[in-house]
Amino acid sequence: MVQIATLPLMLKQLRLSSIARHWQALLGQAERNGWDSAQYLTALCEQELAERHSRRIARYRKESHLPVGKTLASFDFAQVPGLTRGQIESLAGSSDWTRQARNVLLFGASGVGKTHLAAAIGHGLTEQGVRVRYFATTALVQHLQLAREQLRLEDALHKLDKFPVLLLDDFGYVKKNEQETQVLFELIAHRYETASLIITSNQPFAEWDRIFPDQMMTVAAVDRLVHHASIIEVSSDSYRRKEALGQLVAETPATPAPAATTTPPSSSTRSGEDRPGPASSG
Repeated sequence: MVQIATLPLMLKQLRLSSIARHWQALLGQAERNGWDSAQYLTALCEQELAERHSRRIARYRKESHLPVGKTLASFDFAQVPGLTRGQIESLAGSSDWTRQARNVLLFGASGVGKTHLAAAIGHGLTEQGVRVRYFATTALVQHLQLAREQLRLEDALHKLDKFPVLLLDDFGYVKKNEQETQVLFELIAHRYETASLIITSNQPFAEWDRIFPDQMMTVAAVDRLVHHASIIEVSSDSYRRKEALGQLVAETPATPAPAATTTPPSSSTRSGEDRPGPASSG
């Protein structure tokens, strides 16, 4: 004889937490709607899978360390008229390129929104179940350098392999130190054609000799990054400068106009994909 009283315990042992919570409510729904046993079991499995997916996405979102709020919905594309919005939405909305181990390289001056765009792509991938990890490049380099000093660089690189996408922000701020840039090159070489990188940089390729200690390493790093890459140039005035000016204007008290007369106020970068050539910061 089947002992229904033992069902909660069995579901717990099987780690079917969603079914354990919902089987009774769904049983009542099945009886009201005249479901057969197969329909009832299907509904239970769908509930379990949906909740597991939600928990997995929440876990990926937390472990990504992506900047909160920097999504496509909060990015003002009107401020960057030369940017191809469809390209960014495609990168954020489809994970196909990550399975091909392609890279995304964003270039532009400081404050134009590179980090926001990169994070928005990362958030979009995370919602699709792709594991993404955000790093300030200097912090990651220091972590890898320490691992190298402790003779565990290979282990550190392999631990990063669990993330199909690494986001390296402010790539151009790495110090031109042979030990630091060597581990950065090893990271690039390690992930070449096996996993994806999203990189933001305020320096075009022509200035990457400021990062790597010699010309051969610079060429080798650039070659590996651009071989399978979407290159995006962000040309615009600084977001932070615009926000600061807007705040300044908002905080400045308006000067009352003369009572006799009033005078009306006077009305006082580009993207590319799969191009092997150097990008410019605009």
